[in-house]
Amino acid sequence: MSKLIPLSVPSIKGNEWKYVKECLDTEWVSSAGRYVNLFEEKIVEYTGAKYAVATVNGTAALHIALIIAGVKADDEIIVPSLTFIAPINAIKYVNANPIFIDSDEFYNIDSEKTIEFIRNETFFKDDFTFNKKTGKRISVIIPVHIFGNAVWLDELVPLCRERNIRIIEDSTESLGTRYTKGNFSGKHTGTIGDFGTISFNGNKIITTGGGGMILTDNIVYANKAKYLTTQAKDDEVRYIHNEVGYNYRMINVLAAIGVAQLERLDEYIEIKKENYLTYKDAIKNINGLTLANVPDYANSNYWMYGLQLEERIYPFDKEGLMEKLSCNKIQSRPIWYPNHLQKPFVDCQNYKIENTLMLVKKTLNIPCSVNIIKDEIDFVIENLM
Repeated sequence: MSKLIPLSVPSIKGNEWKYVKECLDTEWVSSAGRYVNLFEEKIVEYTGAKYAVATVNGTAALHIALIIAGVKADDEIIVPSLTFIAPINAIKYVNANPIFIDSDEFYNIDSEKTIEFIRNETFFKDDFTFNKKTGKRISVIIPVHIFGNAVWLDELVPLCRERNIRIIEDSTESLGTRYTKGNFSGKHTGTIGDFGTISFNGNKIITTGGGGMILTDNIVYANKAKYLTTQAKDDEVRYIHNEVGYNYRMINVLAAIGVAQLERLDEYIEIKKENYLTYKDAIKNINGLTLANVPDYANSNYWMYGLQLEERIYPFDKEGLMEKLSCNKIQSRPIWYPNHLQKPFVDCQNYKIENTLMLVKKTLNIPCSVNIIKDEIDFVIENLM
C-alpha cells in the first residue's frame, strides 16, 4: 500500500462547499449568521433534545454545562478515569476536583461501581451529596459515552436524581448512538441527563473542523448557555455585561460545514457499522486478537474500533504492533493514558480502578475512517496476521 491509511479523518463529499460558499458570498462568516441557528435546529431534530447551543468545541460545551449546573469551587465531580482528558480539564476550569471511577467492558464508566461508590462512600445532607472521605460536595457526574458506546444509565440516573447530583453526559464521541433497550429505549445519548455535550472535532463521525454543542431540555439552561457563550451581553449596543462571559459561540462558516455533514450522518453510521463487522469477522480468526464488542442495549455509531491484544498468545505487544503497522503506513493509536495517573490529577481520589488498567494495556485503535475502502481494510487485516 503506497499511501498512508489514517486512523480517522473526515469525509467532505456533500454540500460543504456549497454552504460555505454561501457564507463567503454573503459575508456572514463569524458567530452571527443563519447556519449557526440552522445547525442547532438540525441537531435538535436529529437527537430529540429540546434545545441545542453551538460552541467552539466540545470542551467549551462541558465548561459551560458545569457552570450552569451550579458547580462551586472545591466541589467534586464523578468521572471515568478512561476518557480523553477534556472533561477532566473542564472540571478544573471551574476549580472543582474529579473523583475517578473504573471502566466497564465497553470502556465506559462502570455504572455498578459508581452506584456502589455513591451508596457506600457518600452521605446525603441538606439536599446535597457529600463525600465521606473528604467532606466535600459531589455536585455533578459526567458519564462519557466512549467510542460511541452508550453508558448503561438505567439504575444510575434515578440514584443521581435522588441524591441531587446533576448529570452532564459527555456525548462528544456518540452522535448517532441511541438506546434500544431499558428505561431510555429510543433516546439519543446526551438527551437523558441535565446536559449533553457533542464534539465536531476533525476525527469525529461528523466534523466542523472544530466545534461543539450543548444539549438540554431545560429552556432556562439553554438561554443561559447562549448568554454565557456570547460574552454575557446584557446590552449589546452599550456593552453592558453583568456576568463573566466567554467567547465560545460557533462561527457561521463552521456551522455551515456541520449542516452539510449532518445530512450524511446516517449514511456514515451504516458505513462505520459495515466496516466494523468486516474487521470483526476477519479478526476473530486471528489467534490472540479480538475486536471489542459494542453494547447490545444500544445502536452504536461505531465511531472508533478497539482492537484487543492477548499478549500471552499474540506475537506482538501493543507497542510492537503499532510499530509494525506504522512501518506499513497504517496509522494506529493507543487509547488514553488513565487520567487518575496523569501528573495534574494523581492526588485526586479514585475508586476501585482495575479494568481500566487492563483495557489500556491491551487496546489499540485501528483505521476506521468513513472513507476507508475494502482494499485498505484488507491490507490492515493482512498486517495483523
